[in-house]
Amino acid sequence: MNKPAIVPAAEWQRVMDEQLRKEKAHTKAADALAARRRRMPMVEVDKAYTFTGAAGEVRLVDLFEGRRQLITYTFMWHGVDDVCSGCAMFTDNIGHLAHLHARDTSLALVSRGPIAEIGSVKQRMGWSIPWYSSLGNDFNVDMGAGDGFAVNVFLRDGDAVYRTYFTTARGVERLGSTWTFLDLTPFGRQETWEDSPEGWPQTAPYQWWRLHDEPAAGDVDGQVS
Repeated sequence: MNKPAIVPAAEWQRVMDEQLRKEKAHTKAADALAARRRRMPMVEVDKAYTFTGAAGEVRLVDLFEGRRQLITYTFMWHGVDDVCSGCAMFTDNIGHLAHLHARDTSLALVSRGPIAEIGSVKQRMGWSIPWYSSLGNDFNVDMGAGDGFAVNVFLRDGDAVYRTYFTTARGVERLGSTWTFLDLTPFGRQETWEDSPEGWPQTAPYQWWRLHDEPAAGDVDGQVS
């Protein structure tokens, strides 16, 4: 089996330093893309979608659970006996939702499958992420997923819902951590170092970080306002 070349420590350090310079440039470029994303316009979602959750029928605005921002992942559905391995890997990599909630952001899965079967897969995989059935509505098609997978981001103003961002294919590969998800949202990480439009919510870095079993200041936790 082939393996990397073995070099003296000084040569390894030289190559490592050059690699870190390139990775820092990549990070700065990603920051600039996120800043541009926070300045994108949005479009109102004026269709009345009805989903089915574990507790019954809900509207799109209910998926926000009272928070200002919502990220949805359209999980491909082939039936309870043919769970999409790629979507399952993606879901396994999602961090604890308490940290998104601390930034006024909810996350939910959506699939065109019966809610009973969705619940069965959710229990099997040990997932606690909210997961809704979109059977009977056009959400998957209208939001660019069709019969595939996609990430969409929404902003809520009262009961009005706006679509702000969309990605699919390799655009979802780097996602999973709280920071990468927040970078997709119109408000971003909401930290003072970010290049955001004037008036965007921001606090000092680290101020909102906490253990996930500790309450977050301002987390509405299910109260739609």
